[in-house]
Amino acid sequence: MSDTDDAGSRAVETVSTFTNAWVRTTEHALNSAIEANRAARASVGLEGPNGDEVLSGTDSLSYRRPGWSTVVDAEEPGTVDVGDVVTFSKRIDESDVERFALASGDTNRLHLDEEFAGRSRFGGTIAHGTLVSGLISAALARLPGLTIYLSQETQFRAPVSIGDDLTAVCEVAEDLGDGQFRLTTRVFAGETMVIDGEAVVLIDELPE
Repeated sequence: MSDTDDAGSRAVETVSTFTNAWVRTTEHALNSAIEANRAARASVGLEGPNGDEVLSGTDSLSYRRPGWSTVVDAEEPGTVDVGDVVTFSKRIDESDVERFALASGDTNRLHLDEEFAGRSRFGGTIAHGTLVSGLISAALARLPGLTIYLSQETQFRAPVSIGDDLTAVCEVAEDLGDGQFRLTTRVFAGETMVIDGEAVVLIDELPE
C-alpha cells in the first residue's frame, strides 16, 4: 500500500470515528432532553413516572392535576352541538404566575412584586390577563374531539388576584359548518365575570 493510500485510509478511519462519536453524543443529548422534559411535566403534576396520568372520556387529551375540575354538559355525549357547555376550574396561585412570567417573558412587576403592585390602582399583585384567558383554552380542549383554535375575542372586565378560584364557561352558540363552531367564552372569579368573549374553533376527529 502506498503512503497516499495509507493516509487516505487513516483519514477515512478518523472521520468514521468522529461520526460515530457525534452520533452517540447526539443520541445521548436527545435522550437526556426527553427525560428532562418528562421530569419537568412530572414536577408540576401533569404526568406520572410512567406517563399514565391521562384522563379518560372527554378529557382524553388532557393531563390531570389535583384541584382542577371539568364539567361537560351535552345532550349527546361525544358530540358537539349548539347549547353544549364545558367548564374548567382551577385556582390561580403564585407559582402559576411565576411560571407564566418566565414562560412568556412578561415579568411586569405588577404581577410579581407585591410592594410595587400595592402602590398601583389594584392594591396588590394580579394575574396576567393572558394567563387567566388560558383557562378558556383549557375548557375548549376538553370538548369531544381535537379542538383547534381559530380565533378569540376577549374583553377583560376585572382583575384577578393571586389565589382566586376561577371557572371558564364556554357554550356552543352556533354551528358554522365544516366542523367549525362559535362559542361564548367567559371566565368567572366567584360571581364576578373577569373575562367575556367569543371563540371560533375547528373540531377534528381524534387521531388514531
